[in-house]
Amino acid sequence: MTNKDLLRVVQEHDSPVYVYNAETITRQYKRLTSAFKKVKQLRLNYAVKALSNISVLQHIHGLGAGLDTVSIQEVRLGLASGCPADRIIFTPNGVSLEEIESVSKMGVQINIDNLSILEQFGTKYPNIPVCIRINPHVMAGGNTNISVGHIDSKFGISIHQVPHILRIVENTNMNINGIHMHTGSDILDIDVFLYASEILFDTAKNFPNLDFIDFGSGFKVPYKTGDIETNIEELGDKLGTRFNAFAKAYGKPLTLTFEPGKFLVSEAGKFLVNVNVVKQTTSTVFAQVDSGFNHLIRPMLYGSRHEIHNISNPNGRERFYSVVGYICETDTFANNRRIAEISEGDILAFSNAGAYCFTMASNYNSRYRPAEVLWKDGEAHLIRKRETFEDLLHNQIPLKELAEVTQ
Repeated sequence: MTNKDLLRVVQEHDSPVYVYNAETITRQYKRLTSAFKKVKQLRLNYAVKALSNISVLQHIHGLGAGLDTVSIQEVRLGLASGCPADRIIFTPNGVSLEEIESVSKMGVQINIDNLSILEQFGTKYPNIPVCIRINPHVMAGGNTNISVGHIDSKFGISIHQVPHILRIVENTNMNINGIHMHTGSDILDIDVFLYASEILFDTAKNFPNLDFIDFGSGFKVPYKTGDIETNIEELGDKLGTRFNAFAKAYGKPLTLTFEPGKFLVSEAGKFLVNVNVVKQTTSTVFAQVDSGFNHLIRPMLYGSRHEIHNISNPNGRERFYSVVGYICETDTFANNRRIAEISEGDILAFSNAGAYCFTMASNYNSRYRPAEVLWKDGEAHLIRKRETFEDLLHNQIPLKELAEVTQ
């Protein structure tokens, strides 16, 4: 997918627009399966929350992946994409028992992360297999907002509460078929991940009927040239060897499960914006674009870095720019970044825009959410239309109609 290809996408579908490269997703999927090739039973459940467009789900499921979901709506999207229910796992946090019951009736694997719901669900449905999400109390992740395995996290059941879990399982005679953990995102230290895995192995020994052990994900991807990333190949070698040894000692075949989201789709995504104004102030040159944190909030929320390239003038002399949006609050994408010289009307491309970008977009300032395009087999496929004014009004009820309804 070249700069010319991206510029043609803008010409056809306007800006701002998200573009996803299917070949990159495929490459990342194969890289992960290759890293764990020594494991006989490997299952990758793509984390839908990273990028939930149904066409992307279809592509990823077509590669052989299942789906990891966190809401009943994501489950329904997964089913609508053609993914079988038995290839979907539901890992919610803080949802009602009613939502979990509704999902369980769809035939989806249930993953429970608190004692109260575990006891209630086990009492009512002892024959439905359940996975348990454990909090290993291991701090991992590139930002406090995405570190979810520490002791103060709302996610998972504490490893110190395993006796409570065992009591509930014994009292309800429920079937525990999986153990799960997720320590956080942007994991760099493989040793930390392996340490947490040992905690999960120790916990798994308490449950004799397991079918799988789910190690979550959170693998770090590079955000710029030379950036550090999770060494997937080393992790695959070390964890694969340890998993095989544990499965042998456990006495039955087990499936090693991961839930890659960002790892599969982050590098596949480009976010294309138009430069509305180049504004010179006393100390800064701003490139003001036709977007803001209503479309890409990660730099403001997580302090994440997205490389920005001027694809209209890729060989231009580099100058320093602060790239900012059009929202009525501070929405700075980059401060004093070296970018090829920018003119008004140029198209800028944000890298690593596949994961947690469109899915976190909003209509703040009553702006429309952008279109999405999937680049596949050398062609651009529109997979989501740009919103219109009618979309903003959809489901809103003007006051006079409300008065008529309430009379």
